[in-house]
Amino acid sequence: MTVPAVAQLVEEGLDLGPATVLVGENGAGKSTVLEGIAWACGLDSRGGSANTRAMVTQDDPDPVGRVLRVRRGHGAGRWGFFLRAETMHQVFDTVGGSRDDPDDFHAMSHGEAFNALLGTQRYLGPGFYCFDEPESALSFTSQLALVAQLADLAATGTAQVLVATHSPLLAALPGARVLLVDDDGLTDVPWDSLPLVAHWRAFMDDPRRYLRHL
Repeated sequence: MTVPAVAQLVEEGLDLGPATVLVGENGAGKSTVLEGIAWACGLDSRGGSANTRAMVTQDDPDPVGRVLRVRRGHGAGRWGFFLRAETMHQVFDTVGGSRDDPDDFHAMSHGEAFNALLGTQRYLGPGFYCFDEPESALSFTSQLALVAQLADLAATGTAQVLVATHSPLLAALPGARVLLVDDDGLTDVPWDSLPLVAHWRAFMDDPRRYLRHL
């Protein structure tokens, strides 16, 4: 609990709106915060649906998630899904499908499978949806499509979206609360004031200014 963002989460809690985006450097605690919240909401920290944790043996409960307490709104359901790029193919095993199925996730490219999974019924209804760095599987165009889908989902009023990302595109999710995760903990920051956005803008303006220092 020594990471500032994690300590703040445990001590102060975090109110999640329809869409929340966590942005920060590697090691700042984005994934730890997201995993803890996912666990507290009944999701397996390795990824999968609200039913996944009941089907697997979890020897080590998430240390952050087990100390968090979730306050749900009146009538809120308990359905949810946690998608992590690094464990996505393990999730496909629980989703189903056979090797002979033309829509088998394992037969697709990483990005194709990601998009196909988002097109299933699992992502079309009320619930809590967590994404840990989904951009690693997606092209620019696919990231745009994901932003549109998440915006539509959050706008239903019956779903909540939580994303941890290094992508300035995903961080621009319309209507989302953007939190900078750094040594100061969790701080609300406008998208165009994020260090991530400033660095990408500077790089696109003059790549050589960055590359000459490599």
